[in-house]
Amino acid sequence: MYSEDSLQASFQNASSYVLDEELAQIVNISMALEMPLLLKGEPGTGKTMLAHAIAESLDMRLLVLNVKSTMKLQDTLYLYDTLTRLNDSRFADSSRDVSNIEDYIKMGKIGQAFQAEKRVVLLIDEIDKADSDFQDDMLDILDQMEFDIIEIDKTIRAVHRPVIIITSNAKKDLSEPFLGRCNFHHIAFPEPEMMQRIIEVHFPNLDQELKTNCIKAFYQMRGFQGIEKKPATRELINWIRALDQDRDFKPQEVKKGRIPYLGVLFKKSGDYELAGNQLPRMRF
Repeated sequence: MYSEDSLQASFQNASSYVLDEELAQIVNISMALEMPLLLKGEPGTGKTMLAHAIAESLDMRLLVLNVKSTMKLQDTLYLYDTLTRLNDSRFADSSRDVSNIEDYIKMGKIGQAFQAEKRVVLLIDEIDKADSDFQDDMLDILDQMEFDIIEIDKTIRAVHRPVIIITSNAKKDLSEPFLGRCNFHHIAFPEPEMMQRIIEVHFPNLDQELKTNCIKAFYQMRGFQGIEKKPATRELINWIRALDQDRDFKPQEVKKGRIPYLGVLFKKSGDYELAGNQLPRMRF
């Protein structure tokens, strides 16, 4: 049985996120079915920003769980602060009752999402960093919407089912059971037309010649042979911001293969050198 608020919530758009119809549909059906939405795509395609946009659009609080390879599932649920309790037991001036273990329980991101008084957006970022057991056990918790705190023999049940967005950079395969429990959407790298819409959202008053030249140059540079880490949307936005603030820069310079602030686009030494060598081959 789906909750009333899940059926009524509808994500349309946000001030700084350009949304295509297919993505809007999968977001909204995932909320209606109360299923996690798994987003895949190369870094810089807007997976993380989508969660921010959903929270903004629906006026919900956003909680971000940044997954690390060393993370344990319990870290995402709660932490029993034994060190603070030990210190409090040694000093009489503590305001806490050391016999009350619950005072030393701190909620992790999933625990916070479950206990929130209003429905929240829970972003689980870069799930592919965790091993398959972590992934499957976490989805068990998210299916059941409850977990136990064994130290105090207490069950935490979700007040509201959060909107769950899970991202993966597709660096390794996710387990079949994990995939079976999620809706899925692949966010492809934006085509030039979509990129133009994105740039217009971020720079509504940008010089037309500068915008056109930068986008053309950007896609040519992404196609340079041998580049290991291709510049993403965020690099293009930062590069345009740098050029726009440079009073001495002239938009037509880009057409001549003169690309200032190359280090804003390429973050690895080898890529920086390769790009610099191939700039004279750019054509407009």
